[in-house]
Amino acid sequence: MEIKVALPKGRLMAETAALLEKAGWGLKDYHEKSRLYRLKSESLPQLSAKIFHEKDVPIQVAIGNYDLGICGSDWIEELLVKYPSSAVLKEESLAYGDSALYIAASSDGEIDSADELKNKKGVIRIASEYPNLAESFALKSRLKKFSVFPLWGASEAYPPESADLALVFGTTEEIAERGLMPLSRILSVSAFLIANRQSRASKDMGKVVSSLYDKVEAKKPTSTEAFGKFQSAKKTKVSAKAPEDTVRLAIPDGHQQLPTLELLNKAGISLDDYPSKIGNRRPNTNLEGVSVKVIRPQDMPLQVASGNFDLAITGQDWLAEHLYQFPTSPVTELLNLKSGKVKIVAVVNGESAVNNATDLRQFNAKRKTPLRVASEYVNIADKYARDNHLGLYRVIPTWGATEAFLPEDADLLIENTQTGQTLAKHDLKIIDTLFESTACLIGSSKKISSPAKRARIESIIKTLKTAVEDI
Repeated sequence: MEIKVALPKGRLMAETAALLEKAGWGLKDYHEKSRLYRLKSESLPQLSAKIFHEKDVPIQVAIGNYDLGICGSDWIEELLVKYPSSAVLKEESLAYGDSALYIAASSDGEIDSADELKNKKGVIRIASEYPNLAESFALKSRLKKFSVFPLWGASEAYPPESADLALVFGTTEEIAERGLMPLSRILSVSAFLIANRQSRASKDMGKVVSSLYDKVEAKKPTSTEAFGKFQSAKKTKVSAKAPEDTVRLAIPDGHQQLPTLELLNKAGISLDDYPSKIGNRRPNTNLEGVSVKVIRPQDMPLQVASGNFDLAITGQDWLAEHLYQFPTSPVTELLNLKSGKVKIVAVVNGESAVNNATDLRQFNAKRKTPLRVASEYVNIADKYARDNHLGLYRVIPTWGATEAFLPEDADLLIENTQTGQTLAKHDLKIIDTLFESTACLIGSSKKISSPAKRARIESIIKTLKTAVEDI
């Protein structure tokens, strides 16, 4: 009887590895420096594991791909609040990874307490990586009008200009350091063991589970954090209402920061504290009448469409992902920046007999179950399956480490790659190239009423175009 376990990457990995070692699970290759995704126990022959992005763990357990999983209770509740009949069972807290989710407002904003929300006029905008929990909070709080911005991350960057509230992860001190003021604790968070309901009923997992609980240390009492007016670590005063002719520019965080900085410097556009060692998401610039904010490239097209930004530097892949979902969206590419080139490709297991889309269609026609397509690009993946008439299929959203899904948990990946070397290292092969993607400047196709803003936008485009042509 095989027992399959989904284990997390990221913040919980070190403490999870230490607990599993104490429990004698024999997963010696589960550590932060490991480049393996598939693990086999050296002491429990029936036990195998795979490493996922933490957010993917409860989903994989819920759909029955894994019998057990370890992840933060925040991602469990994010799933269960929308799908309460899901097959995920919360077994027990593992007594580490303690933190919390808070509803927070800007420390420089107009909202000082949760009680003020009920009487606030207009739509209350909430930004979060946890859109289901954010909506649940709004409904439970009986907010009269609200909208939720689902994000890939960096939700702390949105209040007060682009959102009134953010549902964020961390301690009150950490949240205050990001320039936010916690208003209300939504959820206490810790690492949990979870199980698939059917697996728990049909498999004898008692010995494996009890070996883990035997090594869980008793949780120490935690102090109750009081709320107050926290002093922001950032000294710059932030106003929710910028002058009408201010151009709001979004630039990327993550691995695109250095190429973006190089391009902007080449164009004579200076940024103070980007990339930031202290997490500052509002760098100063020498461009008059321009405010700059650092957010995730994945979120930029929707934020430009929503009117929160006038310009943004993102990837053509994320623009396509957005436009496939919202074909009439008022977002358009203004300039190809010719950097950060990647290919969006269709990928299968290296041992598969499938070599192209035609083979894939024939392969799926012989199956009794839908083709499983895993991708961070859910709309691009959906369009590829439809355009190639693949028959019955199911798109599985992922949040990273997508190459780990083949072949056990997916039949096809829609992935990005620069050289294909990482895919080949994991014994995967490319069967199709959907398109090439580079960094690009995007903006709204709507008419700009302010002549001053329009002139500034045109000046930025011209400046960047000159820099790109010199590359």
